[in-house]
Amino acid sequence: MAGNPERRAALVDAGIEVLARDGARGLTFRAVDTAAGVPVGTASNYFASRDDLLRQIDARVHLRLAPDPEALAGLMSLPRDRSLVTALMHDLMARAVRDRTGHLALLELRLEATRRPELRASYTASVRGQLEYGMEFHRDAGLPGDDTTVAVLYLAMLGLIVEHLTLPGVLHGVLPGASVPEGLVERIVAAVVPEEERRP
Repeated sequence: MAGNPERRAALVDAGIEVLARDGARGLTFRAVDTAAGVPVGTASNYFASRDDLLRQIDARVHLRLAPDPEALAGLMSLPRDRSLVTALMHDLMARAVRDRTGHLALLELRLEATRRPELRASYTASVRGQLEYGMEFHRDAGLPGDDTTVAVLYLAMLGLIVEHLTLPGVLHGVLPGASVPEGLVERIVAAVVPEEERRP
């Protein structure tokens, strides 16, 4: 397999674009080559198989959607209360909107995992790892609530992100006075995260 890391990353990003646009059935090496603007046959030199490409898309898209370290450090300088959780959820939603393609690719990976047991195993481990990391982060940061709080936030925010990125009309006006998505983020956090005294 070819070893140019910049070219590999560009091909994986092209794969994310193809997956989000055309779905898993449209994800071919030829389509990736076209999206990346490289000669036909390039992707087959970088990935052992389509499953290898899908696994690398999974890893890459999670990196693309991760919080910016400087922005996260700035947020974590705030008091560890419900308003900080709200700010973190706003940041999560902003990242989803900025990289809509990345999130749509994740949804396509989920659908493909329902059809392919080998992908289901690796993708389940990947997503479960993200959820467990979120729980650990919440605990270590001393944020209000517990693992149940994080699990419910995860489920609610995932639902909000999916609706907002795919069928935004479903949510407009569903809760009077709550803008989409910002106001709904506020409502989710207020409903899920306990209010505690501010802590430094």
